[in-house]
Amino acid sequence: MKKRFLTILICYGMATSAVWAQDLWPSVTKEMRPWTRWWWLGSAVDKPNLSREIKLLDEAGFGGVEVTPIYGAKGYEDRYIPFLSNRWMDMLAFTVDQANGHQMGVDINLGTGWPFGGPQIDEQHAATKLFLDEIDLKQGQAISFPLGVSDTKQSFSKLQALRAYKPDGQEINLDSQMHNQSGSWTAPEDVRVIALFSGRTRQKVKRAAPGGEGFTLDHLGKEPVQRYFSHFQEAFQGKDLQLRAFFNDSYEVYGANWTDRFLEEFEKRKGYKLQGYLLDFAGKSNDKEKEKRVKSDYREVVNAILRDNFLVPFTSFSNQHGALSKNQAHGSPGNLIDLYASTDIAECETFGSSFFAIPDLRRDSTDVRNVDPDPMMFKFASSATHTTGKKYTSSETFTWLTEHFKTSLAQAKPEVEQLFLAGVNHVFYHGTTYSPEDVPYPGWLFYASVNFTTNNSFWSHLPGLNNYVTRVQSILQTTKADNELLIYWPIYDVWHDTKAPFKTLSVHHVDDWLHPTEFYKQSMYLQRLGYSFDFVTDAILAKSTVQNKQVVTAENARPYKVIYIPSTQYFSEETLDNLLTLARNGATLIFETLPKDVGGLANLEVRRKKLNDLLATLHFDEDEENQYTAYGEGKIYLTNDVYSALETEQLYAERLARTGLKFNRRVTEKGTYYYLVNHTDKTVDQFVRLNNEGMHYTLLDPQTGDIFNLPVEKSAIRLQIPAGYAWVVYVSDTDKVDTDYRYVNQPQEEKVFVHPWKVSFLQGGPQLPKARTLNNLSYWTTWGDAVADKFSGTAAYETSFAIDKKSDKGYQLHLGAVGESAQVWVNGKDAGIVWAHPFTLEIGELLQNGKNDIRIEVANLMANRIRDLDKRKVSWRNYHEINFVNIDYKDFDASQWKLMDSGLKGPVRLFRY
Repeated sequence: MKKRFLTILICYGMATSAVWAQDLWPSVTKEMRPWTRWWWLGSAVDKPNLSREIKLLDEAGFGGVEVTPIYGAKGYEDRYIPFLSNRWMDMLAFTVDQANGHQMGVDINLGTGWPFGGPQIDEQHAATKLFLDEIDLKQGQAISFPLGVSDTKQSFSKLQALRAYKPDGQEINLDSQMHNQSGSWTAPEDVRVIALFSGRTRQKVKRAAPGGEGFTLDHLGKEPVQRYFSHFQEAFQGKDLQLRAFFNDSYEVYGANWTDRFLEEFEKRKGYKLQGYLLDFAGKSNDKEKEKRVKSDYREVVNAILRDNFLVPFTSFSNQHGALSKNQAHGSPGNLIDLYASTDIAECETFGSSFFAIPDLRRDSTDVRNVDPDPMMFKFASSATHTTGKKYTSSETFTWLTEHFKTSLAQAKPEVEQLFLAGVNHVFYHGTTYSPEDVPYPGWLFYASVNFTTNNSFWSHLPGLNNYVTRVQSILQTTKADNELLIYWPIYDVWHDTKAPFKTLSVHHVDDWLHPTEFYKQSMYLQRLGYSFDFVTDAILAKSTVQNKQVVTAENARPYKVIYIPSTQYFSEETLDNLLTLARNGATLIFETLPKDVGGLANLEVRRKKLNDLLATLHFDEDEENQYTAYGEGKIYLTNDVYSALETEQLYAERLARTGLKFNRRVTEKGTYYYLVNHTDKTVDQFVRLNNEGMHYTLLDPQTGDIFNLPVEKSAIRLQIPAGYAWVVYVSDTDKVDTDYRYVNQPQEEKVFVHPWKVSFLQGGPQLPKARTLNNLSYWTTWGDAVADKFSGTAAYETSFAIDKKSDKGYQLHLGAVGESAQVWVNGKDAGIVWAHPFTLEIGELLQNGKNDIRIEVANLMANRIRDLDKRKVSWRNYHEINFVNIDYKDFDASQWKLMDSGLKGPVRLFRY
């Protein structure tokens, strides 16, 4: 008998502390369900609508909300509530209370819009930038004091260093003149003067909510950060917030590359004065190697003070208020993995859409941005989580997946699967806009797609996606990643270049800082082979130890079997020392090539000698390509053939990778879970032997919640996974279920759909089209019916058929072409929501011998109704700030869109097997 208990639990938002005896699905917690970013436009919220929306979100399968106040809708200014006012705090408390009543959680953005900033940030504490002004003087020419910055818009600036350089590069230190309020300095010969100023970016908070407007925070300065948090400390004083986490969005602090006390921080951390190398720092010297080294040191210090002055205090502040800290590090000017690891929860982001080979999966080029998410980028966040032994890696998910109103649930599925495969285990949808019930259709909306709003036509079918996400996350959150390898990320290679000193590492520029690297190429190669890995940094390696010849990166982290170091140019001598210590204690290291040199300029010759002395202990032959040596209790390889080295260590790739399936392997004390996804263009149907073996193999179907035993033949199991589908295979020596999986063998079509279909429209608008009868299935947008063309909502396709049911056969329903999702009823019983490819259902248990009734409730998207509004020039978008834009950030206009296929085209077919 099939087991669908979890489906029922999730649909009704219930949770339980008991584990189902044979279901093997973990008990559902709020974190296992997807959450959504909940934009409060103008913070114009009220208690009846907050209560209504939380109830609807719960019923749709969401486990929590992430509140982000932003700009408001025009015409509703009288409803705006100033951020952090007493009334705003009362609405937040009410939200938490309502969420608790539905077993849901609440996170909040510790600010409005993004990035952090607001009215408490004056110019002194605002985001800071450096200016390197140049003045060429002929002999006898003078500069006058006080010296002002070249940017005339700067109202808050400070001269921090002043140097003159002769044509031969000889420096004249003019720092003593910096505080001169009058007078001048005359050039003794032709010179180039470089003046280093600190100024302000003048960036304001983007998309700020009322009461949250103001300058962006100086994230690098200790005093500005403390000033920012003290504002919230005052607002939160004496309140039991009961918030799960405080959130910081991606680092979009444009041009903020300095802080007023940076020179002091630099000298303290690097042991030399940056202002002594202004010519190199400005990129004006002839010594490009020195320029790279100075800039690398600068970037390393920026990384350190961003962590120490902002992220660590952010976590401390969050914890003091009973909450976790959640941070998006991408876009930051630093080592992303270390910055992700500096807070309680690392959060990545998926932006844009990917190509998948899944047959018939729609991808219209006009509806996608010129941005392809790179799943390898997600692993920077999950690696930080895994190597530090933390529980959650979250993701801002589906940002601009397609154009507004055109995203189907089927398109969302493979995108979220890429996150799960990369180790993300808690997704936040982007997103949901709070919208009062009295606001006309389509309600209040955020300027960026996707719109997971209660007015969306797919809302009644959203539990299909949400239940799937919950089942997968329930496995990922209650297990640990079983990754064999640590791959070192050579950050110093990234930091050593002659571009502008500041270097942000964003998701939109991976083709610059990630894709060309040997690190990326080797990681992709190992992944294609079937190896599992996390990335590791200098800081994480410094804290790692060896137990039983395996590398332990943190107390709660799962051990790793091998550390792999791709080819690097610049390398830390301290890290090499740490690696050799790990090898001496029993670890296995594989170098693609040996490091060439140390990075940076500080104490260069001493560090360079130490690096070379350490390398000399390996006694490798420079002329030999592939070699290894015992090193203490461990072993060190030097080879460009990492695959052979791993196999020599009896560390084998998963054979299942050869099938084209993608996988994420997870473990518990009782067994191993394989999350398997088919993003190919065909069904994968073959026997596969898994690396982690056991006596029993169980299929947990995350699409349906069904559980089956998988028979074993010669230590192999048969995988039969259609394109677009996913399995979870549980391997155990103890747990076994009774019901064997029924493979689809020798399918034969039952040609039973010979009667007309009755179509009736159930809910939606702007008005319900008239019912009709179809001899042949078709989209309602092909009927030439003007009312149907503009309709967005749900229609029921119904018919009956007769069958001679065989008790020993399975019966699979194929819906064919669906625009865009459906819920199927057979003989009055719910057969399930069909919301993604391959749009099939097992319905054998619901069929009866003789006459059967089938009802297929199909929901389309919002696009056709929005198209009609724009064709009739109905005013429905009127917001402050950015208002409402299309996927290319131009004024939104759907009036010229083509009609989107809507309804059921089929053919609907029934197969006996």
